[in-house]
Amino acid sequence: MGRSGEAKALGVSAFVAWFRAAAPYIHAFRGKIFVLAFGGDAMLREDFVDLIYDINLLNALGVRLVLVHGVRPQVEERLTTEAHYVRGRRVTDAEALEHVKDAVGSVRVDIESLLSVGLPNTPMAGADIRVASGNYVTAQPAGVVEGVDLQFTGDVRKIAVAAIRARLDAGEIVLLSPLGYSPTGEVFNLTLEEVATQAAIALCAEKLVFILDHGDSVDARGQRINRVTAAQVPRLLRDLPEGDMKLYLPHAAHACKKGVAKVHLISADVDGAVLMELFTHAGVGTMVTRQSVENLRTAGIDDVGGILSVIEPLETDGILVRRSRERLEQEVERFFVDELDGVIVGCVALYPFPEASAGEMACLAVASQFQGCGRGDALLGAVEDAARELGLTQLFVLTTRTAHWFIERGFALGGPEDLPAPRQAMYNWQRRSKVLVKKLEPS
Repeated sequence: MGRSGEAKALGVSAFVAWFRAAAPYIHAFRGKIFVLAFGGDAMLREDFVDLIYDINLLNALGVRLVLVHGVRPQVEERLTTEAHYVRGRRVTDAEALEHVKDAVGSVRVDIESLLSVGLPNTPMAGADIRVASGNYVTAQPAGVVEGVDLQFTGDVRKIAVAAIRARLDAGEIVLLSPLGYSPTGEVFNLTLEEVATQAAIALCAEKLVFILDHGDSVDARGQRINRVTAAQVPRLLRDLPEGDMKLYLPHAAHACKKGVAKVHLISADVDGAVLMELFTHAGVGTMVTRQSVENLRTAGIDDVGGILSVIEPLETDGILVRRSRERLEQEVERFFVDELDGVIVGCVALYPFPEASAGEMACLAVASQFQGCGRGDALLGAVEDAARELGLTQLFVLTTRTAHWFIERGFALGGPEDLPAPRQAMYNWQRRSKVLVKKLEPS
């Protein structure tokens, strides 16, 4: 095989490997609501159409999309007088409001037209995307700030959740503009970051994604911030330079505290950043997680009662192997717990087998009233991080009921022969648990 053939084969192999690795994310994201926000500067980029292609792909994969756009540069281009800002917000007088409405209408039409393209030989071929936009945001005046009346600058008061969900259920993409309407018929100029954040919170979105038009997702030293919790954001903000990262991070933290599972901040300068951030393990931007993730910690002897309260219902149902209090007390140092307001709501254990560079993840459980909020994923992440720190290269889990959950998160079906020799000797052939294995990528 010649060099060109080898390169082609290598390219195909890499694509197949990536596509297979993306499969768990595709399964996990189908039917979930993502809110994707981008500024007016994005519309001015020559490669903006590539973002539209990626939006089309997300829609094709079954993600329910809410797009939020900005118009700041378009408005500034139309203004005949210098804009006045208070705490980063434009003072919107009657004249400026007309320019805002004009810019919003123009940008909205451009986005809708790009999403309507269905030409052959393009990534949009056969897309047939329908876009819904309208008065989905109720607003109220921002009032007087630092002695300055912001006039027609407003705050989000309410998101029309039922109406938006109805459009998403119909397979449409919902497009929100930075305008809000009052019950008395007034129009208010809003910020895209507030509209996106409040929409994500109200819709219980799985993800909120901010596209950074200015700057990258790096700290003051230029190092990429891969993951941060909402509680860590205030400390991080102190050293960040002015830019989109500093603008969006507080909103990301607020969204997480209010229930949005994950918020992503990614640079518009990276081609395909949305896809790489969402469909690869390492990502290319910053992921912000809710405050409760920070409450993940190693367990102590005082946590035994809380762990028992979480796992006993699953033991009764036969999902977990029954553990005595005495055994838990002996092995509690192997456990991680998810504590919320002083109450243990989830747990997981890691049993290392250093001679095989492997670790067993066991007893993953979340209290029923706290399921469906990403806590299982957070516990899995804690175990993976701990296993990497121990130098382990793979995780395995034995389960009788929840194999699909693990497969969707990168585990592959194996067999008892894939277990380390000491664990094989303890395998319960009567229970016949399925063995699932996951290779761990380096941090």
